[in-house]
Amino acid sequence: METRAPFVVVGAFVLAAIAAVFGFVYWLHNTGGLGPRATYHIQFDGSVPGLLVGAAVLFNGIRVGEVTDLALASDNPRGVNATISVATLTPVRSDTKVGLDFQGLTGVPVIALEGGKLLANSGAVPTLIAEPGAGEGMTQAARDALRRVDSVLAENAEPLKDTIANLQVFSEGLARNTGKLDGIVAGLERMTGGGASAEPKITYDLQAARGFAPPTKTIKGQLAIPEPTAIAMLETQRFLFSPATEVPGFANALWADSIPKLIQARLVESFENYDIAHAPLRAADVGQTDFQLLIDVRYFRIAQDSGPTAEIGLSVRILDKNGKVVASRVFDETQAFDKIEPVAAVAAFNDAFGRIAKGIIAWTVETL
Repeated sequence: METRAPFVVVGAFVLAAIAAVFGFVYWLHNTGGLGPRATYHIQFDGSVPGLLVGAAVLFNGIRVGEVTDLALASDNPRGVNATISVATLTPVRSDTKVGLDFQGLTGVPVIALEGGKLLANSGAVPTLIAEPGAGEGMTQAARDALRRVDSVLAENAEPLKDTIANLQVFSEGLARNTGKLDGIVAGLERMTGGGASAEPKITYDLQAARGFAPPTKTIKGQLAIPEPTAIAMLETQRFLFSPATEVPGFANALWADSIPKLIQARLVESFENYDIAHAPLRAADVGQTDFQLLIDVRYFRIAQDSGPTAEIGLSVRILDKNGKVVASRVFDETQAFDKIEPVAAVAAFNDAFGRIAKGIIAWTVETL
């Protein structure tokens, strides 16, 4: 015998279970859960846009309850009465501040409570009074601010009109006296050292020694030439004179690099022109070498006492890898020229340096 399922009983049970679940969720959301609750009344003097029953109640930023009731105040056309239910441990005091806050991207309104200064309750907490403007939205606040700005502009319309008129008169006066103002500005530039842009600098290079015969003897071992040492006055790109003076025509003339670095680069190039297969390297390019050619720049100047003369003086020492001085010598050369001008001076320096470089190379090859 087939037994029919009690469909009516099963359906009724399912509907009752669904209703119970929805009821529990609604109760949990609107009454705050399972813990003991305390109820407080709040009075708003103004609108509370968007506030709904079930909205969250925050205390110092922490959710402690929900709004359980909202109603218009019967004795105040502007007022709104709200009832909230919060956890009993929430330290609500009679001086607790009440406001309306907006959360999330959609600006969901919530009631925000901030703790008061009273440390303990003195009886039941009376009805909490929200701060004036607590329910004011951001849009309304912007309208009020613009209204105040408009009021200030309206009150000062005449002074603003006079100020604009004065600016117009001032600008017209500037336009009429543009020529005079340009003259004044040009005079100030000349007085302060400004004015026309500075003349471009002209850079001159030092030539390495050339014209060597095929080498009959090569350098033994690895040789390095560190950057030459010199006094601070020689660490410059400017042309130096003896006695030290400012010579017209050399104000914008510069060497391609500081004098010690220029001597190092061109001396290495001179060794390469003699025998590139055994030419020395700069000390920064290699580690430990067999020998080092140490150079101290004594002078690199133009003498003016008895006609312009390019003078170069170098003190040279050869050290082995243990730091012992193998040989030392002073090399100096001079070259006279006719006219004190950069081109002639550079040609004289090239001649003098070429002789010094060839002498250093011959002496180094013979020593090593």
